[in-house]
Amino acid sequence: MNATAMPLNEVQLLREENAHLRTQIAWLKKQLFGPGKSETLDRAQLLLTLGELEKLAAAKPLVETITYERTKGPAAPRPLPAENFAHLPVKETVVIEPAAVQADPTLYEKIGEERTFEVDVTAPQLYKREIVRPKYRHRLDRTRAPLIAAAPARPVAGGYASAGLLAWVLIAKYCDHLPLYRQEKMLARWGAKISSQTMTDWVRLSAGWLEPLYKRMQHDLLTGGYVQADETPIRCNDPDEKRGGTTQGWLWAISKPGGDVVFDWRLTRQHGELTSLLKDYRGILQSDGFGAYPAFARDHEGVAWVGCWAHARRKFFEALGHSPKAAQWVLRLIGRLYELERQWDEANVGERRAALRAERFARPLYWLKCVVLRMQAQALPQSQLGQACTYLLNQWTPLTAHLNHSQTRLDNNLVENAIRPSAIGKKNWLFIGHPDASQRSAIIYSLVVSCQRHGKDPLAYLRHVLTRLRAMTKDDLAPLLPAN
Repeated sequence: MNATAMPLNEVQLLREENAHLRTQIAWLKKQLFGPGKSETLDRAQLLLTLGELEKLAAAKPLVETITYERTKGPAAPRPLPAENFAHLPVKETVVIEPAAVQADPTLYEKIGEERTFEVDVTAPQLYKREIVRPKYRHRLDRTRAPLIAAAPARPVAGGYASAGLLAWVLIAKYCDHLPLYRQEKMLARWGAKISSQTMTDWVRLSAGWLEPLYKRMQHDLLTGGYVQADETPIRCNDPDEKRGGTTQGWLWAISKPGGDVVFDWRLTRQHGELTSLLKDYRGILQSDGFGAYPAFARDHEGVAWVGCWAHARRKFFEALGHSPKAAQWVLRLIGRLYELERQWDEANVGERRAALRAERFARPLYWLKCVVLRMQAQALPQSQLGQACTYLLNQWTPLTAHLNHSQTRLDNNLVENAIRPSAIGKKNWLFIGHPDASQRSAIIYSLVVSCQRHGKDPLAYLRHVLTRLRAMTKDDLAPLLPAN
């Protein structure tokens, strides 16, 4: 049967199926060759799948050219080298005299000079700090015990590691994503060999010292009335695993705009883990559409759940290749919401934001829902456009709940960005060595990422904190928090 003899609805169905298959091919190619999750896919099997799908979608699809205009912001000016390196100290000055002047300097007088510079680097080097405590005895009363100053407090009692060395090991692992066995090789080049097992013990001891600060940060977040939450999978080497391999755990993160970031380790992603993390929290909870979050809000009085517009927008962005005209329409409507938010941020509207949202969001949200309902009725449910419409409509209540609040952001991007260092790190160290070590990583990530959010140097911060913590009590920890 040729295409002209087929019913029109069947032809349209086949065309949509053809476009859907081509979209699958594009997605699989992105996973294999792009920055997607290609490390979790078998490359040979994926190439075979690509070949099969391309055969199914061999028919040439209808091509529609979509053009649109968008406002491009001004490009950020690139700093000149003299501005970028102005803060660096000058350790060496090289004066180059002309050969003729060197031959007979009495014939020439200096009328000026031209200065330029080059940037150099000194390789790190381990060094020792000697601590000398003289011993004294009384000249007149020889029965008295010898007199000697008290030994300085050290992060590792009886050890040789300074607070600076401990801070460097932590930053190299949790900021620069260097596994300890790589650090062992680097330290050997810099002057002395320190085993990775010794550094593992240092990480454990440091996490123990930092835990009171971590708990204080967690308490402050849960009593602040607004929490953004997300989670990311991380594998760990569980000795109880029967196959002797790794098992998957989850690093949960809570935060708020401008506040600290607190991570917590859990072996599962079950709803009860969120309950144990948030405990008796009361206030606004913002997240994506994962079912644990609305379940927590339903089961706990005083919790208002708000959604993430970035997740809804992302699905329509992914549908651009399959349905560019429809997806672009929705993206423009969502973009209008973000444009209004940007204007209110610049005007610093404060508590008036909720009233402004209720007034100015009404029209874009009305048209957005009408458009998406119509698209959902026409699109295939399994297509990317159909899935995007379903997600947005299912999340409509938490997404529009922002109209009731002034302090919320439209999306969860801030906490997602805070999770990225752990995502980069696990590509280097692959898995955590033991489930018990996972919470230690959560503690250190919390301090390091919070420092970065507050614009503090994590290395200087950890060096300072590990030096002072032994002399502090739990009642006077506030000055040592990253925000302070």
